Amino acid sequence: MGKLRVLSGAEACKILEGRGFIAVRQRGSHRIMQLQTEGTTITVPVPLHNPLMRGTLQSIIRQSGLDRSLFEYE
Repeated sequence: MGKLRVLSGAEACKILEGRGFIAVRQRGSHRIMQLQTEGTTITVPVPLHNPLMRGTLQSIIRQSGLDRSLFEYE
């Protein structure tokens, strides 16, 4: 398991968009990303902070169900 990159909220949204998530709404500094799958919808709120705190980024990864390596240094 590698080290997480330091990302902004906008950069995290781009990674999510690259995996099929779409931005459905935004209120203030929080963008709500969703992924429609068979029978369910995955919803992930992303704060547009720069940089994201490590725990916040870990929460985004956990909620999205994506592989952690997408957010790590290469």
